[in-house]
Amino acid sequence: MIDPARITCASEIAVGETMSAWMGTLINYVHSGQPDLTNRQMAVLMIVYFLPAPHTVRGLAAQLRVCKPVVTRVLNKLGALGFLRRQKDLSDLRSIFVERTPQGRAFIEDLIKLWDPGYNLEVRAESLRVVSERRDTGR
Repeated sequence: MIDPARITCASEIAVGETMSAWMGTLINYVHSGQPDLTNRQMAVLMIVYFLPAPHTVRGLAAQLRVCKPVVTRVLNKLGALGFLRRQKDLSDLRSIFVERTPQGRAFIEDLIKLWDPGYNLEVRAESLRVVSERRDTGR
């Protein structure tokens, strides 16, 4: 564990600053009045919103290294909050897709703003699109 009073190198300073920012974000999150999510619930929400779809119960369970009933309980809570929804895979009725919702997107955007108040998701998406186009065209 890093003792903030004994930080001696740049990498330790960066870790200390990151952890301090994360602590500030968590404190602001507690003050925000948003639903109090567990680490598992937050992890599932972030996987679904920040990693490419499709997402399935089986896939989420594998990523988190938990059993499917654990993911089901997480999805029950996040679904009740309106942050995610389940959709049957019509090609395999045993499989369930986990999808984003407008309320979930708003929650994630609010969380990002707690971390970085100047963050603008649309501007970030546009800059990522431009970088991707430049990479694809070799410019």
